[in-house]
Amino acid sequence: MEIRKASHAGSWYSGTESELEKELEVLFKNTEFGPGELPKSRKLESRNIIGAVSPHAGYYYSGECAAFTYFNIFKEKIPETIILLGTDHVGYNKIGLMEEGIWRTPLGDLDIDSSLARNICDISEIIISDRSAFFGNLFGSEHNIEIQLPFIKYCVKEQDVKIIPIKYGIRKFNRFDSFNILEQAATDIAQSIKTMKRDVVIVASTDFSHEPVRNEKDLAVMKEKDKAVINGFLALDPESTFKAALNTSVCGPQTITSLLLICKNLKATKAESLKYFTSYDRRGIFGPHTVGYFSVVLKIENSIIM
Repeated sequence: MEIRKASHAGSWYSGTESELEKELEVLFKNTEFGPGELPKSRKLESRNIIGAVSPHAGYYYSGECAAFTYFNIFKEKIPETIILLGTDHVGYNKIGLMEEGIWRTPLGDLDIDSSLARNICDISEIIISDRSAFFGNLFGSEHNIEIQLPFIKYCVKEQDVKIIPIKYGIRKFNRFDSFNILEQAATDIAQSIKTMKRDVVIVASTDFSHEPVRNEKDLAVMKEKDKAVINGFLALDPESTFKAALNTSVCGPQTITSLLLICKNLKATKAESLKYFTSYDRRGIFGPHTVGYFSVVLKIENSIIM
């Protein structure tokens, strides 16, 4: 069985079990930027939340925003599987998933949902099983999916939850082709979830604008750019979200658009904004790479009973 080791433990987040547990506890308990309390599942029989957006910067900057996402995902019940939609930063140009194996974190291992992953690949002509997207130095050291996993493991503790990492690397194509590709991939993923009858939550990993911010005026301009993307997302409008995101330095236009497309296929009816802030808001430092972070969940009107 292949093991994808944690490549960013000890740098982007704490590298040992005890240190990471303490770090995550502080992030969840933060009352200004985080949810203000530790995650706890009510163990309901049904769920309304089927999708979410989570940032993927180092925990020092975006950790509280991500804590909001996972606090809300798990408060209803622990899903069987979490599908993680990751963006590409290093030149991968396919849509590839990790079909089997485990992903290691300092808090323990997370197994791949191999049966659902294989079913997605069987259904789809676009999504492929591709280990190179997650292993090796060329594409495999991407951080944006890995950053999500300690949050998942911390929230579920010893309870069983599986994951499917899917890496999107098609931003280089023109807008029309890219959207059509995302739409078809989303249809395939949604069909597989329905066919397999899995209790699934989909998480899109992305940071928002990356801007050179020197003063409050620059910061306001940056936030307006993010607002255009957020407004499209909250309106459940994949096309306007994709278009707005491509006109910014948001690093995951593919992931947030795909999330909307998948969840609308699964009958999502509402997007609920949880938290938005920037690295300047959090740390008070202007710089060449001031970054926005956004947490939001997607809900269905009538609970899904699993």
